[in-house]
Amino acid sequence: MTFSDYEQLRFDRQDNGVLLITMDRPDKYNAADEQMHGELARVWADVSADPQTRVAVITGAGRAFSAGGDLAMVKRMAGDHDRVAHMLREMSDLVYNIINCEKPVVSAINGVAVGAGTVVALLADISICALDARLGDGHVRLGVAAGDHAAILWPLLCGMAKARYYLLTGEMITGEEAERLGMVSKAVPRDQVLDEALRVADSLATGSQPAIRWTKRALNNWLKMAGPIFDQSAAYEMLCFMGPDVLEGAAALTEKRAPRFPSAQGSANAVRRDALGTRERGKCGPHDRQGDQRSVVEERRHLLRRRGDLAGFRR
Repeated sequence: MTFSDYEQLRFDRQDNGVLLITMDRPDKYNAADEQMHGELARVWADVSADPQTRVAVITGAGRAFSAGGDLAMVKRMAGDHDRVAHMLREMSDLVYNIINCEKPVVSAINGVAVGAGTVVALLADISICALDARLGDGHVRLGVAAGDHAAILWPLLCGMAKARYYLLTGEMITGEEAERLGMVSKAVPRDQVLDEALRVADSLATGSQPAIRWTKRALNNWLKMAGPIFDQSAAYEMLCFMGPDVLEGAAALTEKRAPRFPSAQGSANAVRRDALGTRERGKCGPHDRQGDQRSVVEERRHLLRRRGDLAGFRR
């Protein structure tokens, strides 16, 4: 297999059946547009079927691993049912194809990894990360639910409490902290990341292939058991693309400002309306207040009569 039909992934064959895959949009920090996202979704099936490949290593060109989904793509998807439905299928392929790939996958996280980049970085069987790299799942900051991989993988890696904290807040973590939490296999200085990933890959490529592959398959059953959780989270994420928050989130990220999500603004307006209604009721005249008091008295009498009827029924 030559992988010649890929445009934004670069392939370099190493010794002993190691295949180095490089996400190649360095001018965009390897952010995934429609082309790259599609290629990341299908490459793992091709790797699995390639007789020349024993282990795949994936990294990013330049100083970033991958800055996640391209914001221009996000804006094109917002409110577009056909694009959203296509992405739902594709993001499912991305997650399940990595999980089901027969060959071990090693990620060399040489810089920032967000969104789709984090999917590939953390779903890899072994992850080698730069100490100063920054990782995160920023879906909630974009205004969409944390779909992709996070709901099934993060609780397994760092525990439910930390998973909830980082997925609900969207905060980033360093490679050093990611290693401490158990999010990545190993953290090393940035200039050693690729060499270490290739060293690990070579050791896997020269080991017992059935033993390694079947061990991977058994371990990934933890993720397969959580398949319904992933499917639900992915559907929730795509549902959010049909609402107004995602456009504001994308605009805020583009303009490097805090977002003003319509859903949060609506909640504040509702509170203000309730408060205003209370104040207006407080301004009513004495006759209106007497009418309100009579209404309350009548309602209480009605409830007492019902209680008496129910008491008689119980007897």
